[in-house]
Amino acid sequence: MPAIGARHEPASTVDALARARLRAALVPDLLIEARRIVTTVVAGWHGRRKRGVGETFWQFRPYVAGETLARIDWRRSARDDHTYVRDMEWEAAHTVWLWADLTPSMLFKSTHAPVSKEARALVLTLALAELLSRSGERVGYPGLMKPVVSRNGAERLAMLLASSQAAQLPSLPELDSVQRHSDVVLVSDFLDPPEQTIAFLDTIARRGARIHLLEVADPAEEVFPYAGRTEFEDPENGLRLTAGRAENWADAYKTIYQGRREALRDHCRHLDWSYAVNRTDRLASEALVALHGRLTGRPAAVPGYRSMGAA
Repeated sequence: MPAIGARHEPASTVDALARARLRAALVPDLLIEARRIVTTVVAGWHGRRKRGVGETFWQFRPYVAGETLARIDWRRSARDDHTYVRDMEWEAAHTVWLWADLTPSMLFKSTHAPVSKEARALVLTLALAELLSRSGERVGYPGLMKPVVSRNGAERLAMLLASSQAAQLPSLPELDSVQRHSDVVLVSDFLDPPEQTIAFLDTIARRGARIHLLEVADPAEEVFPYAGRTEFEDPENGLRLTAGRAENWADAYKTIYQGRREALRDHCRHLDWSYAVNRTDRLASEALVALHGRLTGRPAAVPGYRSMGAA
């Protein structure tokens, strides 16, 4: 099941539009789920937003004797008997680019998982957008949303992901606008040959960005629970392969599957990037907490979340 790392032949227009309509119908519920997850993990976290020099309004607060009169907001003060100062937001936001793999392989969902890989990837992406927006960071999505500091960043991104524009995105993120010192979070199943994935990642690394890979995996992809006569179909190109006794393939499959992960993990560790796995039968919040820790420089040890990046 190919994913990031190689440019595939596009699926039929009819199939692409059908997937886009299905995604558009699910996005509102996924945004609600993302916000629920953020609410459960956000207690005790403090963002970087604070009063300072900038152009973005942050809050009104009571005037304190000794402050310059030029900072008084007379219109707001005229509403009652108090004098208010208009505080602007400290503009030192960090830029984080988010991207979720929306190729056909992400639609896979076995009987061992409650959600598809695509649904989990979108929930994680929207939850991270919500969390970063609350923290005052600049959040962008290649091809859909330029980096912006906004309290409703997750909602804006959800609307764009549900639009027809999302259906026209290429299979790989176009990150020509990534600047030095930005963070890039890629959420995918990363099932392509690792050398192809690494070659793509290195084109981003040359821009001076820090990369975070979050692999979304279905439990069946890890344990290979198949036995007897089994037919496998490639969701990207429709090719089918029949195994007379699938259990005989298990060892070779697991070796290749884990070898791919090891190659990506080693590459990320060498460059001080992060690489982690979130299985769709586990909580999305586990991945969110640990990934947020990597982005903010405060790595978190979370049970069930397997971090494979630099220590």
